[in-house]
Amino acid sequence: MSQTNLLLLCGGGGDEHAISLLSANFFETSLADIAGFNVLRVELDADGHYHTKDGDICELTNRKQIRFEDESKRPWPVDYVIPCIHGYPGETGDIQSYFELINLPYFGCDSEASRNCFNKVTAKMWFSALGIPNTPYIFLNEFNDDAITQTEQALETWGSVFIKAASQGSSVGCYRVDSKEALASSLKEAFSYSPYVVVEKTIHARELEVAAYELDGEIVATKPGEIICASNTFYTFDEKYAADSQAETKVEADISDELSQQIREYAVRVFKGMKLSHLSRIDFFLTDENEILLNEINTFPGLTPISMFPKMLQNHGDDFTEYLYSNIKLQLI
Repeated sequence: MSQTNLLLLCGGGGDEHAISLLSANFFETSLADIAGFNVLRVELDADGHYHTKDGDICELTNRKQIRFEDESKRPWPVDYVIPCIHGYPGETGDIQSYFELINLPYFGCDSEASRNCFNKVTAKMWFSALGIPNTPYIFLNEFNDDAITQTEQALETWGSVFIKAASQGSSVGCYRVDSKEALASSLKEAFSYSPYVVVEKTIHARELEVAAYELDGEIVATKPGEIICASNTFYTFDEKYAADSQAETKVEADISDELSQQIREYAVRVFKGMKLSHLSRIDFFLTDENEILLNEINTFPGLTPISMFPKMLQNHGDDFTEYLYSNIKLQLI
């Protein structure tokens, strides 16, 4: 492969901006081991402005160039993009739509697959359509008395519920509610993050994760790993990324081969069915009755030092740098 100008785009300005920068560090390290790539790291801020690591203000034009505000700097042609952005506008599909518009190849899921997975309403419809068990739920599209009543009825039926903003990642806008007193305020808070809200039955279960990815044209689903949270808590944003997190992770969950295989089959089915590309982390619940429930899909999982995706990929016997190169090479041939 000839010399390739690769744009490593990170940040995004959302709640997961800082995590995106850590993941970009991981990509930089891996890309440094691949000959033939000129890598330019550019950060996108909350105002939609781009700047390099050196602070040079720039923009990605529809001519597939990085153009600098300092006109003495020549435009930098872009051959390929890694949109290392968690949450908006990366996992939402927004930035991929722009790449598709200007015909710029990129790493990761396309715009439609990203949107379908990021929106919990759409995702759960797809899970059900593909015949994959998932948690009981109701959808709400407005914060009003009717929404409160529906959620109160769900709480009465299920005993405990999770109220989730439909279009947020990493447990942002997600609240466990066990009493009627806390219901309305949690519902209002969730609607402040998203115009749509999902109310799910609280599932007392183990939290399992699968790294599902493409390698040499084949879909790989690793053995499930496990997240073990402190008693009576859930995997919040802080628990995922804080240095003092009390959550424990296991790269391989202690479950039977039969359960592991069924989870992996579900992961491959949803990867194929929702037309994912290159990478994903697919999260499941496993109840005390050994019922498997698909929870959610992350189309651009974290690649921080404590993230599960790279650990599970390595545990499966694959090298991240080789995996990355394989996917980029296929698109540029």
